[in-house]
Amino acid sequence: MTRNWFPIKTTPWTIGLPLLIILLLLQATSIPQRLDFWLYDTLITANPAQPSDDVVLVAIDEQSLDSLGRWPWPRINHARLVEKLHQAGARTIVFDILFPEPSPDDPELAAAMRNHGNVILPLHLSPPSRNYLISEQLPAPQLAAAASALGHAHVELDADGLARGIYLLNGLGDQLWPSLALAATGKTLPVKETGDISPYTNLRQHYRAVPMVGGAGAMPSYSYTGVLERPPTPEAFRDKTVFIGATAPGFGDILPTPFSGLHQPMSGVEFHANSYSALVRGELISKVSTSAAIALAILTIVILAVALPRMRPGGSILLCLVCAGVLALVHAFLLFYARLWLPVSHALIIPLLALPVSSALRLAMTNRFLNRQLDELARGPTMTLQQPSRRHPSQLLSHFQALFQPEGWLLAEGDDVISASGLTESDIPTLDKPGEWIHIGGQSWISLTRGGLTYKLGLKLSNDLSREATQRYLRRLPLTAISTPASQPRPRENISARIERVRLATERMSQMQKFIRRSFERMPDGIIVTDELGVIRFANGHIEEWFREPMPSLNGLPLARLLEGHDPRETPPWHETVSETLTLSQSRTVDLSIHNKDFLIHFAPFSLPDSDQSGIIANISDISELREQQRQHREAIDFISHDVRSPLVSQLALIEQLKRNQGQVEPEQLEQLGRLARRSYHLAEEFVQLARAEQLTETRFYECEFLAIVENARDSVSEQATEKGIQLILQGTEDLWLKGNAELLERTVINLLTNAVQYSPPQSSINIQVFQAGHQACLTVSDEGEGIAPDELPHLFDRYRRQKSSELSGNHGAGLGLSFVSVVVEKHRGEIHVQSRPGEGSAFTLKLPVTNSIRSFY
Repeated sequence: MTRNWFPIKTTPWTIGLPLLIILLLLQATSIPQRLDFWLYDTLITANPAQPSDDVVLVAIDEQSLDSLGRWPWPRINHARLVEKLHQAGARTIVFDILFPEPSPDDPELAAAMRNHGNVILPLHLSPPSRNYLISEQLPAPQLAAAASALGHAHVELDADGLARGIYLLNGLGDQLWPSLALAATGKTLPVKETGDISPYTNLRQHYRAVPMVGGAGAMPSYSYTGVLERPPTPEAFRDKTVFIGATAPGFGDILPTPFSGLHQPMSGVEFHANSYSALVRGELISKVSTSAAIALAILTIVILAVALPRMRPGGSILLCLVCAGVLALVHAFLLFYARLWLPVSHALIIPLLALPVSSALRLAMTNRFLNRQLDELARGPTMTLQQPSRRHPSQLLSHFQALFQPEGWLLAEGDDVISASGLTESDIPTLDKPGEWIHIGGQSWISLTRGGLTYKLGLKLSNDLSREATQRYLRRLPLTAISTPASQPRPRENISARIERVRLATERMSQMQKFIRRSFERMPDGIIVTDELGVIRFANGHIEEWFREPMPSLNGLPLARLLEGHDPRETPPWHETVSETLTLSQSRTVDLSIHNKDFLIHFAPFSLPDSDQSGIIANISDISELREQQRQHREAIDFISHDVRSPLVSQLALIEQLKRNQGQVEPEQLEQLGRLARRSYHLAEEFVQLARAEQLTETRFYECEFLAIVENARDSVSEQATEKGIQLILQGTEDLWLKGNAELLERTVINLLTNAVQYSPPQSSINIQVFQAGHQACLTVSDEGEGIAPDELPHLFDRYRRQKSSELSGNHGAGLGLSFVSVVVEKHRGEIHVQSRPGEGSAFTLKLPVTNSIRSFY
């Protein structure tokens, strides 16, 4: 092998140029930003700020919620609180509670605010609902007029999801509102000229980082109900600025901060109180522009590029460490004394990378060799499978039996038969060449050598069309043992041994990767593999074809963004499905439509063994043909519902007209014709309702109240029950919320009640019980009818199956009513049970899972 040696020199250009390229690459990643956040958080949490003496919180805590009841409270309570704080001498009162809607108590609250004279209310910038432009959500007009000032309550979250600062001015168009903290101080800030902008543009100015006094609960705080129920306390509130807001867990806005992260987030009112404290103490931190940080990094590159080529390795290490230490000290000095946040991560990373860059130049030959090995890795062979030639003949016989199901077999070691069935020693032909198959009629024989022993293996194949193909396959199968080549001497040099191990490992990895990639490419379904953030890292050719996206653009694209771009939907949104698959580690199966084709996408979470890495494997199946069949089925349903039902309705109307104008047609004939028409109509109606139930999916579910559904169903059949003198007795007062389709559930209950009325004797009663059992909403419908025969109970919910008693009693139908009930209950993941004794009546019990609704109010 020819070795191309070349001299390696470290010059300012050979060091500076790679470092500059690294700087440009870092600028395109989030690594510097994360490092800046980490440095800032470390310094701020190590040196918490001191709280201002004139700020205090009035917290809507758990004790207040327990005492005053469910939120929202009557605004008369806030009016009383303002009066108490006014009597206690509070200088400024700041509400972090939104009052967007008018209330009957607004006059009292407005009067208390005007009496105090310095009450500040928040406003919120948000769209009124989805798909609407952003707008200002101001307090109710009467309250806004009584407030001394309005301030925005928005807190800016950084890219990592933590709250570190706030925009002191925020608004739409040219109307900028101060933050609550700035409004509480009464100060004003100059507004930068923005030119002509849209009135719906969210404009923000004067960003400041907030050095907080600690985590949640660090600010002095008093309970809302404690202040409200006790006499005024001037020693606690005199000449102070009081912030009022929610701190109870799960109530109000919560903000992860450098002190707590997501483990113990801070309430919004505490953050605004911290902002006010830092503002009045002059401790808010201004952020230096990114261009200054880049300039500092370039200066660091110049210094290192000039100095490192002249230094030995030991001096290079010391210079890089000193440079990194000086940058860290400059960052800390500016942060605490100049109140400037200078992002130094770009410049700080450069010294840490300069040493390996200079060392890499001295190890270029080794790197070139490793690069050649990596190139060979991309062109490496496929995955290695265990060769049949290395398997024992008894193992081969076992595999042949499982694969071909032969009618007979024989395995002999020398002259001793090990296993035989359907073949004898007299059937063994002359086998001259080991490893070659001999096929005689339906028999196939081979001689094998393993470990110095000779084996004879024979198979008796079935006399069918596949026998010739099987024999051709056996001829191609390599069963001759291959001698193992002598192992090559291991390299003696340490670096050579390491290189050899890397070569072998990368070769095996390449084989595995190519095997997996080719397997995915040959699969009939589309495959997408994402990382733990839902970003696509692999996609096979089907994805490129179906989505019509080039493969380079797929790699690195968030999966939720890809799906949203091709099949946008609101319920449930794609990002929710992808995030729940990752966070809950649960599989999801969702319909997908791409370019007028129907697909089924299955999200399955995975985690790599011996690693913290995880992600999603999304399997996409083309179900366009199946959906076409479903669409044809729906068209048939539409035909029945329109072309059959509509003429029948017209027929009924005509019959009624003929009955009013009787001629030669007998009334009995008209009545009979009407019964037949009504029966046909009910048949079509039951068929349509059943088809709707079968097509029900959870995408059509929503929260509904079960007792109201039952009451509506009872009212629908009350007239039918009254005609027979039957009393419907409903027992149940508890609201039971569940997630489902209220329309179909009501039809289900109507079917149960209609059956009960039909099979109950006149002047009887039907008991309807609605109750909760564990996590299930239950309904029991009991009648005093004839009951159901035991042999008919197992088939009660079968389609088109009707009871013999129904035919005898003259109750005609299609047998679809209870089948509809069963389908709807199954779609809602519920249960239905029947208890009946002939002559004593029947009881149908329906059980559905309940859901706990979480509703938040301001």
